[in-house]
Amino acid sequence: MGYFNKLFLHHNRKVSMYKTHHYLHIPIMGTGFTIDTAIRVARFGISSVLSLVDDLLIERIRKHYAAQYGFPFEAITASVPDARAKRITAYLDMVDDIVTRQIEELRKLPFEAGNDKIKYFELLPDTSTVKKLYLTYLATLEGPEKRQLEIDLTQAIVPGKIDCNIMTKLDRINYDREGNLMSMEHADAKSALRGFAQSKIRADIVFSAGINPTLYGYMESFPDFYRTEDGPAKKGVILKVSDYRSSIIQGKFIAKKGIEVREFRIESGLNCGGHAFASDGYLMGPILQEFKDNRSKFPEIFEGLIASWYEKKGRVYPAEARNRDIPVTAQGGIGNFAEVQRLMEGYGIDATGWASPFLLVPEATALDNATRQQLAAAKEEDLYLSDVSPLGVVFNNLRNSTSEQWTKKQIDGGKPGSACPKKYLVSNTEFTDKPICTASKEYQGMKLTAMGLETPPPSNTADQKVQTVYQKSCICDQLGNGALINLGIVKAEMPVSVCPGPNIAYFDRLYTLREMVNHIYGRGRSLVPNDRPHMFTKDLVMSVDYFGKLAAKIQPGDSKAYAYLAVFKANLEDGLGYYRGLVETKPYPGENLASLKDAMVVQGNRLAELWQKAGETSGMANLQKASTSA
Repeated sequence: MGYFNKLFLHHNRKVSMYKTHHYLHIPIMGTGFTIDTAIRVARFGISSVLSLVDDLLIERIRKHYAAQYGFPFEAITASVPDARAKRITAYLDMVDDIVTRQIEELRKLPFEAGNDKIKYFELLPDTSTVKKLYLTYLATLEGPEKRQLEIDLTQAIVPGKIDCNIMTKLDRINYDREGNLMSMEHADAKSALRGFAQSKIRADIVFSAGINPTLYGYMESFPDFYRTEDGPAKKGVILKVSDYRSSIIQGKFIAKKGIEVREFRIESGLNCGGHAFASDGYLMGPILQEFKDNRSKFPEIFEGLIASWYEKKGRVYPAEARNRDIPVTAQGGIGNFAEVQRLMEGYGIDATGWASPFLLVPEATALDNATRQQLAAAKEEDLYLSDVSPLGVVFNNLRNSTSEQWTKKQIDGGKPGSACPKKYLVSNTEFTDKPICTASKEYQGMKLTAMGLETPPPSNTADQKVQTVYQKSCICDQLGNGALINLGIVKAEMPVSVCPGPNIAYFDRLYTLREMVNHIYGRGRSLVPNDRPHMFTKDLVMSVDYFGKLAAKIQPGDSKAYAYLAVFKANLEDGLGYYRGLVETKPYPGENLASLKDAMVVQGNRLAELWQKAGETSGMANLQKASTSA
């Protein structure tokens, strides 16, 4: 029995009641790019994650698919009590119904070349038990044995999971129609959690962007997160984390509520799509190594806390729940099968997540064709970490997107900012009692006036303070437009914001689902060039770039910023030390470890130069020397 086969069987016996025959998943992308990915690919056994941020978008998508599949549709308007949660529940229930119908129809299909039933088995990784059974079927002559194999294979067809994402920090407090402040359970993240928890889907909620204690505590309100006499909980928790320490902190917090973490999902802090978090200079390789070295301790760390919760509630934490092997997956900048092998065989990772490359797969994601073509043509210089997000967190961006074009047009027309139709990212109270968004017309108009500017300067102004105002864009609305255009719900002229990871620069055209899955599983010719930098290389370069940005902002006498730089630098140096050993190991076929070896020299020198300059700028060069001598 093969390595991946053993992982698959072990995973399903001890961890989850939901099978999956794949060791890839499609993570969340934006608010809309994966909003209907489950409808597109779950019938092929591929799991995906959709965003619960934008319930207004979700409602429009629900209306579209209700009409397409013949489901009744009654709009959930703003006047309906708890509208946000109810919209989410209604959509998830409909997606579940659609996927269930698709699987039933798939199972009824004959075993005929070219149909979706055959496609289901052909897409599976060659190491899965079901794929091997399918290959046995192909080699079996007609007769009773072959007919029994058809029955067995049909029964083995299971859908991919319909997982959902909540960005924990997006927990806007809301007001009712009379302007009164609503209770905390009606805050955005909690309403989204309620919508997920009250749906009928058997799936996991992916929490990203760090801990939110009140949100995590709110899970206690929903029985679907807890085991029953019949077995595992109907719904679980996946923690998307950037390092081992944060996984333990969050995992313990959830365990104290009696809830089991279903999976730790490691994501590169910077070499990813969407919002990016630098994780204090920790590099991907050492992070993976720390998980590998410590994951056997998970039962000891978490199960006592879970059992204590059960005991307080007068319940028993069952013996079959003990000694769980919590899966650990990884995502962020993975580019070829060699890197998949490095992750799974070298670090014991259970599965990998592939996001941005699937933006180039129309079968899998919802995005307008014009933006897909821009992404296919994009080079490294077209993809950058921007400051467009009103959250104040760096955001992966595409140069000259239609969103960027629209923003410039608004500015040059004397009307900078967005009308802010959805208000999901309101957070600023500089000029108002109620928070508003820094990308809104309201905020940018007041900010420019406060700066003494009666007329908005043009978009190409050299005034950096004005540019700081202008750079904020309406991502919460425009991230959803690509899906709406793709489905024919709005006109193609609507501005589209897109947030690809830099890895997409190495994919240069549109692909079929089969082509992308075959690439991930190492079947056939690679879709990326041989000289593409290793995922660890890109993570390293971006981390030093980010260090450079921090160093450039340091002010004379700013000891706090300087101290943080010192921590960031130390973690980068630890990572470089780790990589010195890694680059001397034998690479997997097609793995560009040489790029990492070369980058270590260049980036190590850059780091030293940036650190020296930061010391001079801050006036703490003498402190640097003392630290170095010690």
